[in-house]
Amino acid sequence: MGVIKDKFKEKADGLSAEVKDILKQHGEKVIGEVKLSQIYQGMRGITGLVTETSLLDSQDGIRFRGYSIPELREKLPKADGGSEPLPEGLFYLMLVGELPTEEDAQHVTNVWQRRSHVPGHVFHTIDALPLSSHPMTQFVVGIMALQTESHFAKQYAAGMSKKDYWAAVFDDTMDLIARLPRIAAYIYRRKYKLGNHIQPNGLLDWAGNFAHMLGFEDQSFRELMRLYMTIHCDHEGGNVSAHATHLVGSALSDPYLSFAAGMNGLAGPLHGLANQEVIKWIFEMQEELETDLPTKEQIGEYVRKTLAEGKVVPGYGHAVLRKTDPRFEAQMDFGKKHMPDDPLVQTVWNIYEAVPPILQSIAKIKNPWPNVDAHSGALLVHYGMVEYEFYTVLFGVSRSLGVLASLCWDRALGFPLERPKSVSNRLVKLWLEGKGEIWGD
Repeated sequence: MGVIKDKFKEKADGLSAEVKDILKQHGEKVIGEVKLSQIYQGMRGITGLVTETSLLDSQDGIRFRGYSIPELREKLPKADGGSEPLPEGLFYLMLVGELPTEEDAQHVTNVWQRRSHVPGHVFHTIDALPLSSHPMTQFVVGIMALQTESHFAKQYAAGMSKKDYWAAVFDDTMDLIARLPRIAAYIYRRKYKLGNHIQPNGLLDWAGNFAHMLGFEDQSFRELMRLYMTIHCDHEGGNVSAHATHLVGSALSDPYLSFAAGMNGLAGPLHGLANQEVIKWIFEMQEELETDLPTKEQIGEYVRKTLAEGKVVPGYGHAVLRKTDPRFEAQMDFGKKHMPDDPLVQTVWNIYEAVPPILQSIAKIKNPWPNVDAHSGALLVHYGMVEYEFYTVLFGVSRSLGVLASLCWDRALGFPLERPKSVSNRLVKLWLEGKGEIWGD
């Protein structure tokens, strides 16, 4: 079947047997309690999913198969002459659960290079959209156009055994991840570079080739893409893009349909679109203050003005984390190495010093610290990618690694159709009056 596919099958068979045994022995045990506030307020904190690829801790930050971001930057294979981890290596880790060797990572690169051809009708479909269409709209349309290539859809229509679902999902996953950089770069060049497209370079790694097709040949920009694609790839299973992909996939929608659903969620301003809101807010602040490098005092005053207008400071706060996002710290480390004197990057660092004390003075704000979105835009602008509407597409290409690896596990472990119970306001009020029960099958 292929080296990685065989390895995944071996791991999946073992874990599937463990899960069956856990359910047989402990399936009736109760996990936690659900508060009424949780069912009204986004199901925050309700444990309801199993995700193999990563785990988010409020103090520790994100861990991929137990490894922190600093550990991944140290331990994962690198490109020749590079110092940032190859996303291929992290995908292997999420999928298989083992740190890859350089040969393992190179094998993933080779597989994705072979599978990267995008059919012409995908580009024609994107071209049918107005140039004014948001890049995320074009991205999702491109993914949907690519769905014609789905192995799972074709094999399911022809009749296939449940035990083979995972294999077709695996093949779709490898094809889709391989092709996403080409689609994303096509959208970028179409919308912002007069349609002057750049052909892929089959000798480069996945993220390096993506940088090349975008039109950025600086070696440090390739390094940024390797880091960016690594740190944005997964955030356990409950965030909107991961959960939407998982949910739609539970209906046995193929990976193209499932991932497109996740990307529609990522395009929301409370999720992936937040990264463009950060850089937009900084640009607006610089314009109003008439300086490219506002002082911490000026930033503080602008932050107070933003809050007084009933707005939030984009890039600050997180649903789970209660400390500075390690992904922010990784990008700050990259900035100190490659662009320490950049005024915009320095402004991000000054915001980091100015904002938390102000937010800490507001009692209802539990986390005044920056998240991953607070820094990424400044790094991209440094290299000339000023088109901040495109940033969420970059996020989406990266997020494919985690959510599609998880989708392979969903099918390998035979997870069923996801269908949580809902209740009406009337039933809640009756329950509060002691006249009924709202918890049930």
